[in-house]
This record gives sequence, structure tokens and C-alpha cells, in this order.
Amino acid sequence: MENKNMLSDKVPFHRRISYSLTDTGGNLLYCIITGYLLYFYTDVFGLSVGVAGTLLLLTRLIDAIDAPIWGFIIDHTKSKYGQSRPYFLWLCVPFAFFTVLTFTTPDLDGTWKIVYAAATYILAGICYTGISTPITAILPNLSRDPNERVILNSFRMVGGNIGNFAAVTFTLPLVAYFGGGNEQKGFTITVALAAVIAIIMFLIAFSDLREINTTKIKKLPMKQSIKAVKGNWPWVLVVAANLIFWIALTVRTSTLVYYFEYNIGDKGLVPLINGISVIQVLGMMVIPFIVKFSNKYTTTILGFALAAIGQVIMFTGGEVLSIIIIGWIIGNIGSGIACSMPFAMLSDTVDYGEWKTGLRASGFLTAIGSAFCIKAGSGLGGFIPSLILNAVGYVPNEVQTEASLLGIQFIFIWLPAIIFALGVIPMIFYRPYEKQEDKIRQYLTANQTS
Repeated sequence: MENKNMLSDKVPFHRRISYSLTDTGGNLLYCIITGYLLYFYTDVFGLSVGVAGTLLLLTRLIDAIDAPIWGFIIDHTKSKYGQSRPYFLWLCVPFAFFTVLTFTTPDLDGTWKIVYAAATYILAGICYTGISTPITAILPNLSRDPNERVILNSFRMVGGNIGNFAAVTFTLPLVAYFGGGNEQKGFTITVALAAVIAIIMFLIAFSDLREINTTKIKKLPMKQSIKAVKGNWPWVLVVAANLIFWIALTVRTSTLVYYFEYNIGDKGLVPLINGISVIQVLGMMVIPFIVKFSNKYTTTILGFALAAIGQVIMFTGGEVLSIIIIGWIIGNIGSGIACSMPFAMLSDTVDYGEWKTGLRASGFLTAIGSAFCIKAGSGLGGFIPSLILNAVGYVPNEVQTEASLLGIQFIFIWLPAIIFALGVIPMIFYRPYEKQEDKIRQYLTANQTS
């Protein structure tokens, strides 16, 4: 009876807030990486655009391999703190430390400078996977109630958006303030400040969150964890949609500064435009209401569609700032929805996998569905623009040719629109699986309380 009550209980409000802090802290640092690392490498650190793009791709793809490993580790974790929660304590300092090093420019030349960039970026990424995977993996163990999970995930995504807002809005102004004209110094100090704040947030979350049902979760051999994927088609579809989303989002965020500096002619607008992106919170907040009156796959399709439409509206605006802002607002509301939904749906695919195979591999499945998608998507999303920039003859800190300007416009406007539109496809096929959720939940609840 005690376990049944635990399954039906709602998560207290203060723990919803604590859960949101995990993504606030994570995004505070990671969104500086996704939003500014390509620019930092080319215009501050001193790498060529070709080297920078290749570095982003290779390090991200190598780093993405650790996602299933981290998931496997979490599935084998049993501690007095829980299964996922202790990683907020264990990894917050290493993640912060290596992120600061990633944005530090050492007195190195040639190959050693590239080696330093690759090493610090990979280490920061490994730590990010280790601390972000539990953020998603812990959700199925915070509540069995799908509606409560949607609410929890909305809190998380709002918190993550606040972290993203702070990262993309205040980074360049703080770099200018702390650097006093020296962007290398400014980036190091700015990221160090964000790192301290992120550590505090993760420690608060660690202290307050509690996991349920982890005592009955069995340790799974790697072979069994992989077996949990077999026949889990809703998981495959959610992973595909999430990967597509992060490619599109990274293309958009990593090329924003180029578009406004060279095509619009006012780099100073970047903090304003990024600041407006906080409107994503609106999309995240309305998700529980949209899902209540429709369903999850339709809500996700809506998000992808709005994100693509917003890109098109920005194109129609040309250099008219008001129209650009309208398109940016619509696109960000859409991306806020499209970003949030896969993370909530991953919990349902964990349930589906347990129902289908008898194996509950929450860490392994959510690691690939979240951290792998984010890292592989951001790697591809950073590499593809660098290829196009290189092909059209982009030269950092110079007046751009007409071909370069058209290339920048394409990768900022049209490429994200096309990729966002592709995200609709997996969700079209998700519909029959969502209809089975009530039956699956009843089966699992009966099995846990028997």
C-alpha cells in the first residue's frame, strides 16, 4: 500500500522547482557552448572556420559515444542518494571546470592549440553527458503519473530556457564588460561566473530531489540494456525527432551572430534578439494545457511547424527589425514546444520498453534519447554551417562578399526551417503508440503493486 501511495502522489512544488534548476544550471553553461563556441573558435580563439567546424563535428561525434555508456552506468548505480540524483553532486564541479577551460585561450600555437581546444571541449562534453543524462533519467523515477511527468518536464524546460536566456543574452555584454576590449579574457571570466552559479543550482537540486521505486530496479548487463531497445519503436521515433530538433536549433543559434553582424550589419542586436528568445517559456508553459486537450504527438508537430514558420517570416522581413522579431518570437515559441516534448515522451518510451521486454533501462534509453541527440545534433548543427561558410568564402572580421552573405542567410534562415519541418515526420508515425499508454500504465502499476 505504501508503494501505491508513492505512485499516486504528486511531486511537491518545491521539488518541481528543484528539478527545473538542473536544466537551468546545465543550459547556463551548455548554451554558451552551442551559441558561441563556433564564433569563439573562429573570431576569438584564432582557428580557421574549416578547422573549427571539423573540430566541432569530430569532438561531438566522439563525445556522443559516451551517452549510452553514461546511461549504462546510471542503470547500474545504487547509492543512498538514489540512482540518478548523486550525479548532480559528483559531476557539477568537473563540468563547470572543463567548460571554463573550453573558453580559455592558452598561449599555444599551431597543432597544440587545436589539441587543447579538442581536449577541453571533449572533457566538458563528457561531463555534460554525465550530468545531463540523469536529468532525463530521473524523471520516470520521480513519478509514475504521465500528467505529472508532463508538468515536471515543463518546469524543467522553463528552467532550462531561463538558463538558455541568461547564456545567450548576457554572454556578449559580459564578455565586453569583463574583457575591456580583450574578448579572450572576457570569455574566460564570463564563463567562470556562469560556472559558479551552475554549481550552486545543481547542489540545490541534489539536496531536495527524491527518487521513488529505485529499490526494485534491477541492474542490467549491457546486453540487456541494448535488448530494451528491441521493438521499442516509439523510442526510435522520439530519438529521431529529438536529433532533428537539435541539429536545427544548433544551426540557428550558432549562426545568429554571423547573420546579425554581416547581413543585418549590427552585431549589437544579438543580445536583444537572444533576450527575446525567453518567449520560449510561453511555449513550454502551455504544453500541459495543449496536451490535455489534444495529445503529445500533435503538440510536438505544432512546435516543429511554428519553428519552421518563424524562420520564413524572418526572411520576409528582410532588414526590417520588427518583422524579424515577430518571426523570431513565433519560431521560439515553436522551438520551446518542440524542445520540451521529446524529453517528456522519453519517459513513456521507458514504460513501453518495460512493458514490451520486461526490462526497465531508463538510464540507457534516456541517455541516447537526450544526451546523445543533443550532442550529436549540436555537432552536426555546428559542422554543417562551417562547411557552407567555408564554401562561400567567409573570412572572419572582414567585409563579406555577396556569395558569403547569401550563404550566411541560407544557413540562418532556410536550413533551420527545412530541418525543423523534417521533425514532423517521426511524429506522424508516433500516434498509434501514444494510444497504448493507458493500457501500459495500468499493467506496470499493477505489476509494481502486486
